[in-house]
Amino acid sequence: MRLGELRPTPGSRRASTRKGHGPGSGKGKTAGRGHKGQRARSGARRGRRTGFEGGQMPLHRRLPKSGFSNRRFRVEYQIVNVGAIQAAGLSGEVGPSELARAGLIRKAGDRVKILGDGELTSQLALQAHAASRAARQKIESAGGSFEVLAGEAG
Repeated sequence: MRLGELRPTPGSRRASTRKGHGPGSGKGKTAGRGHKGQRARSGARRGRRTGFEGGQMPLHRRLPKSGFSNRRFRVEYQIVNVGAIQAAGLSGEVGPSELARAGLIRKAGDRVKILGDGELTSQLALQAHAASRAARQKIESAGGSFEVLAGEAG
């Protein structure tokens, strides 16, 4: 016997009901949907979106709006620690493109912020959109410099 010759045991698999195939099928005419009404119509979720309450004012519209979301105005940065820059062995002038090439950030075009976790011994001329106070201190104490790129200052 081969895998391709395997068959289910006779009688263990029932054929699926073919609805709407005449009166002899037992599911002809209305195909088990009853007469008229919203659920008898075609279309998987016709008029029954999430939260629909049969025409009653839905809960999410009955409740008052409250709070404030800063999501629209949030400025997102790709973060890099000075220890990661040291571990990557970068030297000289280091900007977003060098960080992306080293695999420390995903996109060179997005904003970059340097954070102060880890140790920095090499002298670097770092360029980024923002840096924490600790990161600036570590860069300058190692004899390097930090330049804020246009776009966002931090």
